[in-house]
Amino acid sequence: MTEYKQCIIVREDLKLSRGKLAVQVAHAAVSAADHADSGVRRRWKDGGQKKIVLQVKGISELYELKMDAEAAGLPVSLITDAGLTEIPPNTITALGIGPARSDQLDAVTGELCLV
Repeated sequence: MTEYKQCIIVREDLKLSRGKLAVQVAHAAVSAADHADSGVRRRWKDGGQKKIVLQVKGISELYELKMDAEAAGLPVSLITDAGLTEIPPNTITALGIGPARSDQLDAVTGELCLV
């Protein structure tokens, strides 16, 4: 059986609080899932909605990852914070990729570390 998952990537350099990090991850997960093919999204949901939260050092790595994911044809969503609490307005905080087949995501995110 084919496994599906979603990867959410956050910026380590922002040093977000746990609560802020959780909210940014949630935004990325929902938004990226909205961009996925409906059949893939259904299979991912039926399989338990597996999610992996990973990190990059900063914005340049996040943009590079976004470009790699788009080139691979994966659904992506870049999250920009409104700046009402911890960080300045329009700060890019996270990237959601998928849901998609696990092997497709691993080809793009396989070298990243877990949060």
